[in-house]
Amino acid sequence: MPDIKYLIFFSCLFLGVPVATLLCVKFRELEKYVLFLTLFFTCEMVDINFFSMENYRGTSKGFEFGMVDISLCILFSLVIIQRRERKIIKCPPGTALYGLYFFFSVLSIVNADKLLYSSFEVSKMVRMYLYYWTLFNFLIHKDRLQVIMPCVAVIIIYVFFSVIKQKYVGGLFQCAGPFPHQNSLVMYMSVFGMLALSYLLNSRHANAWFWFFVFGMSAVCIVATLSRAGMALFVLNVLIVYSVSLLNRSKHAVVRKRKWAIGLLLPIGGLLVLVKAYDSISERVLNAPQESTMVRVQLAEAAVKMANDKWLGVGLNNFGHKINPPYEYSSHIPMANPNDPDEKNGLVETVYLMVAAEAGWHTLAIFLLLLFYFYFKNIKNYFRYRRSDYAYIAIALMAALICMYLQSSLEWVLKQTNNFYQLMFLFALIAAIPFSLSTNKGRSLKEGVA
Repeated sequence: MPDIKYLIFFSCLFLGVPVATLLCVKFRELEKYVLFLTLFFTCEMVDINFFSMENYRGTSKGFEFGMVDISLCILFSLVIIQRRERKIIKCPPGTALYGLYFFFSVLSIVNADKLLYSSFEVSKMVRMYLYYWTLFNFLIHKDRLQVIMPCVAVIIIYVFFSVIKQKYVGGLFQCAGPFPHQNSLVMYMSVFGMLALSYLLNSRHANAWFWFFVFGMSAVCIVATLSRAGMALFVLNVLIVYSVSLLNRSKHAVVRKRKWAIGLLLPIGGLLVLVKAYDSISERVLNAPQESTMVRVQLAEAAVKMANDKWLGVGLNNFGHKINPPYEYSSHIPMANPNDPDEKNGLVETVYLMVAAEAGWHTLAIFLLLLFYFYFKNIKNYFRYRRSDYAYIAIALMAALICMYLQSSLEWVLKQTNNFYQLMFLFALIAAIPFSLSTNKGRSLKEGVA
């Protein structure tokens, strides 16, 4: 069976990619389907791991390569082939910051005991930048931005039915859909749900009822996870998007009326969902184990110990190894079964302390600069293009990114492959909009690295 798996994979890579690329060159309409697959496979991860270490409790467990990367190879090939008619930007905005983050992350390997574990994460970081670079250069051409929302709708619908199947056929208490964990689902669907809501509230091209139900599907998925932080942040997301959308006055009467109508429907729809899920939500909130909070604090203390002990950190993707004996970082954490040699401590539940512990406080500072560089770039996009048909993107990401960053202070989910890919997609979208919508294309295509 493993031989068949690898045969299929290499057939897709060495036969499927060239054939699909040639078809897209001949039939331009096929490009949008490749873009869809490049986004879709970030939620439905069909992939294989080389040198897989599935029992390791780390942020990467092997050299991953899957259908999202196959689709990306096709998109990358198209960007390169079409470079004469559609110019490419060799160093997109944010490249220098990501390069610094990557450099110091790799430098931390000098303190790593498990070099193979570190190389797993290095390969992931390289793939993430290639994802960003390719999507950016693909989306800087305005006609391609129009494909984004149909892709978002299909993905939300797919995830919704996956969650419904788990909830009512599988009988799961907390659903994760096609994701490895319910926290991954929360972050992923919050982002796409906000794009759906913002499109509904700000675009005259949106079919109101269709997008209202698509947004509702994303909300149902969030509730089905029963994530307390996820549900609270989703409400904050909705409030930000709706408030900014009201302030962003539209010149189209149909959009202005729709905003007030949606303002009435949102509380009603939310109340109906809460009534339906009340028993599950109350069970989750009232009976949540106190030990969970205690362990979070203890792991955070261990992460601070690591960051303070080693200036360069304990080594990329080595937290899961060094949180356990014989290392002393977890000496303050009592084990449930002290005599069980197989019992292991988990990962710190915040991506920020994870970065600091594995690669040093300076790398965390660079990582934060990277995050907020794109956030403020998105704010700039909003004020520059708030009267355009694409203002909804900046409004959605204004809320989605801040909630994503807040959730990352509670969970390390941003290092999950699914969510890391989605973050790179958002960064590519933010960076591409000024190039795509600028009227002075000659100037915009000369903008350099930030």
